[in-house]
Formats: sequence, structure tokens, C-alpha cells
Amino acid sequence: MDRSRLGIVIPALNEAATIALVVVGAARFGRPIVVDDGSVDETGSAAAAAGADVVRLEVNQGYDGALNAGFARADALGCEAVLTMDADGQHIDDAIAAFVAALEQGADLVVGVRDRKARLAERVFGLVGQCRFGLRDPQCGMKAYRLTVWRARGWFDSYGSIGTELSLFAAAVGARIVQVHVPTRPREGSSRFGRVLSANLRILRAVALGCWRYGGRRPAGLWP
Repeated sequence: MDRSRLGIVIPALNEAATIALVVVGAARFGRPIVVDDGSVDETGSAAAAAGADVVRLEVNQGYDGALNAGFARADALGCEAVLTMDADGQHIDDAIAAFVAALEQGADLVVGVRDRKARLAERVFGLVGQCRFGLRDPQCGMKAYRLTVWRARGWFDSYGSIGTELSLFAAAVGARIVQVHVPTRPREGSSRFGRVLSANLRILRAVALGCWRYGGRRPAGLWP
């Protein structure tokens, strides 16, 4: 795949310490699109200086809102596919090659499977995802999508799914899915998802809504 046709969407909130290195690594494989989600530090300027296309959200939209904006920008730029990755340095850029290879071989969705999950609720989501959707790690922030999947659904997220709705939709409609191992590093700084209890509750809410909307049901007329 031509690197100009792969948008690499990186939602970022106050990640000035890491964003430049993330952008430089991503640019080896595609077109970095950093969504500066209302940061109060120099995240946006650091990303732009490193070569990213920066979408600036003046008011914080949250992780899913930032991804919605990033997909819309990738579509406007004429990208064929989008890969999502975190801005905090957890994702190792060399892993992008496996996602690109899977897309080139015809995958509609490529889902990363992390070597560890930080929270109890993430492990629960992993078990539910495997049983209901065949996805071993629905919450991995590193995924790649053909934009045909995004256009078929019409959005990336509509209910605060913590980065999972479009992948659950893809599984529900029978898209071709490939799962690849993703090594991770410890993140720098605090998580954007908040304290342990509130983060776990948000994840469990996303599990429940995802299963209610997509588990066992095939949305009609939305996929070839």
C-alpha cells in the first residue's frame, strides 16, 4: 500500500513529551494525522513540527470523539485505510508493518492483540470479545480499518465505546478480520481514561452497550 493512502490517526491529549517520536515512527509507514483533543500543552505544535497533519479540537471531545475527527480527516485526504495508535509511546511503530501486510492481503479490519492488559475490565472485555465477536483484544488502541468499513457504518463511535464500536460492527457484518500480536511499552504519564475505578466502569459500560448493539445481530443492508 502506498504510504500516502494509509492515514495513521493518533488521538492526543497533553502528549507533548512523546508525540514527536510517535509521529516520526508512524511516518515511516503512512500519513500521520494527530488529533489534538483540546490539549493545554504543546502537543499540536510538536506534532506539526514532526510532520503530522494536525486536527485541532478546541474543546476536548474525548478519545472516541478524537477518533471520529481523525477518520473524517483521513477520508477528506483520500486515504484508503486508517490505522489508529496511541500518542503516549506504548505502541511500537515497527508493528505497523504487520497491519499494512494484512491490509494488502485483503483484510477489512486488522486488530492488535496486546501482550498485557492493564485493567480487570479490559480482561473482561477480552473474554466477552472473544466469545461474542471473535476478537481477542477489542480494546487494543492499535487497529487498521479499510475506510469502506467506516463509510458503511457512517461513524467511528456513537456511544463512548472506548475505541471499539467500529470493530464490533465489522465483526457483526462479516468483514474480513485479521488479528496480529502487538508488543507494548509502559506508557509515559497518566492515562487519559482516569482513575482505576472510573476507567473500569467506563469499560464495562462499553462492553454492555457493544453487546446490546452488535452481539449476535447483523445490521442489515450495511455491508456488501
